[in-house]
Amino acid sequence: MFKQLREVFAYKQMLISTVKKDLRSRYRGSILGFLWTFINPLMQLVVYSVVFKRLMRSTEENYAMFVFTALLPWLYCVSSIQASTTCIVSNSNLVKKIYFPRMILPISVSTTGLINYILGLVIVFPALIITGVKLTPYALLMPVIMAVQFIFVTGLCMMLSAFYVYFRDLEHIIGIVTMVWFYLTPVLYNINMFDASFRKILELNPMTQIVMAYRNVLMYGTHPNITGFLGVTGVSVVVFLMGAFIFSRLQGNFAEEL
Repeated sequence: MFKQLREVFAYKQMLISTVKKDLRSRYRGSILGFLWTFINPLMQLVVYSVVFKRLMRSTEENYAMFVFTALLPWLYCVSSIQASTTCIVSNSNLVKKIYFPRMILPISVSTTGLINYILGLVIVFPALIITGVKLTPYALLMPVIMAVQFIFVTGLCMMLSAFYVYFRDLEHIIGIVTMVWFYLTPVLYNINMFDASFRKILELNPMTQIVMAYRNVLMYGTHPNITGFLGVTGVSVVVFLMGAFIFSRLQGNFAEEL
């Protein structure tokens, strides 16, 4: 496992090239091209401002930004998971013909997703200021939270991409699991609306701790819950190591299965 991770570092130029290719190909052929990276989150912000605040009469103060600060990291997570699940199979010709660290493929998917999330923050920060949210020095903790989420998401990406080579129904299962996972993550609602016993269950969800950390530093101007964030950091490291271990054990027969 650690040998494969060292190889990824040795092939870092290939990783960078793969990420650049993914970013260029995402909007290739479209008229607005890379501008869609900013238009998509901007339109989502408008929808949540109008639909949820005005039509659904949400009582949450500044509900649009309440949702938006959690929605973008959630979309980074789920889009990376879905894209990485099939990344080995969709690059089967490359996998079978040349040697390179196969881990580069799922890691590049997670990295591309993180870059898109960071670009989406170009919309988030001005929107926070316009809607009256005062940013505090705690916002400087954003890179730490993003690093923890990247470790967590990358571990899942490696794990699922390896499993999918052997179990093709996984793609459909992931769709169902992420739908349920979304509603168990406090993106659209405040976790404090539930009683203490149910809150404890929701807090076991790693994405709950991650989105709450983003909200704390961006909207509420405070630090993440220390116990919860340390816990999700430990979980993220474990998930990453598990993903790397599973991938390294299964990659030996990729060519035969493909």
